Amino acid sequence: MGVVNLEPSNRRNSARIREHLANERTYLAWMRTAISLMGFGVVIVRLRFFQPPATTTPGNGWKLGLIFSLVGLATVILSTYHYFAVRRDIDEDTYEPADRWVLIFSLTITLLGAGVIYYVFTLPLNPINTMIFE
Repeated sequence: MGVVNLEPSNRRNSARIREHLANERTYLAWMRTAISLMGFGVVIVRLRFFQPPATTTPGNGWKLGLIFSLVGLATVILSTYHYFAVRRDIDEDTYEPADRWVLIFSLTITLLGAGVIYYVFTLPLNPINTMIFE
């Protein structure tokens, strides 16, 4: 009786597959981050509707919300580009981590966070006209 080979003949490199799967997980994490940024931008814009209209001007909150949404869209574009660049580098066995993008994104989120903190703490408090949800 002959020995039956149960191993597939076209077996792929499992380390390479793990690298591609890790790249895909990273990409999906960036997508979740982008969606969160856009959602947070919408929330910031919607916050002005909870404030009583003190003036006829819309204020600056919409600008901060718009910036968050635009950074979220930019994150989608840049993370998609990065995904395919890493995919190519994995296939060519030339991958090197890019610290530049991590630093740029961290600085951008830090500045946006500072903007949110400034916006929240400069909103006028009006305890007389607060909304009560039932």
